Amino acid sequence: MSYCDAAPGHPVHGPYHDHEYGFPLEGDDELLERLALEINQAGLSWLTILKKRDAFRAAFHGFDVDRVAAYGDEDRARLLADAGIIRNRLKVDAVIENARRIQQLRAEYGGFAEWLNAHHPREKAEWVKLFKTTFRFTGGEIVGEFLMSTGYLRGAHTPECPVYARVLAAGPAWAEVRSG
Repeated sequence: MSYCDAAPGHPVHGPYHDHEYGFPLEGDDELLERLALEINQAGLSWLTILKKRDAFRAAFHGFDVDRVAAYGDEDRARLLADAGIIRNRLKVDAVIENARRIQQLRAEYGGFAEWLNAHHPREKAEWVKLFKTTFRFTGGEIVGEFLMSTGYLRGAHTPECPVYARVLAAGPAWAEVRSG
């Protein structure tokens, strides 16, 4: 069963499926949040992550890239003690380090979205390799879901899904690539 079949009408999955999944994101904070959520989902259900989303936003100060990048040992300890989020040291450290890497992307490309656009289009395997050299805690599933959820890889919605047309109208990067 696809997400398009399972999510509609669900109190948690439904709103995410209908209004966020597959739609393009451009802001560094929003992209960091999505990457952080995908990283934290590893080994867990997406439902668990969506239910904890507000707690993640509060714990990571709205995923403000500059604020998260400045986190030190006290913030790390605070996050690891926060029962509202996933208290996994590797995942917490990855979010903090990835915020720092987004700052570097700003200096080189102007931002995370600009970096993504500069490397688009790519096949998933090429994206995974690039992410692994740029970010922490980014394996194939995490990168694939991150890119689908932000409109860089097709597949978030089936063409029969009513949301598909809205995603297409929003101009996802994958739709700009025409196969010859």
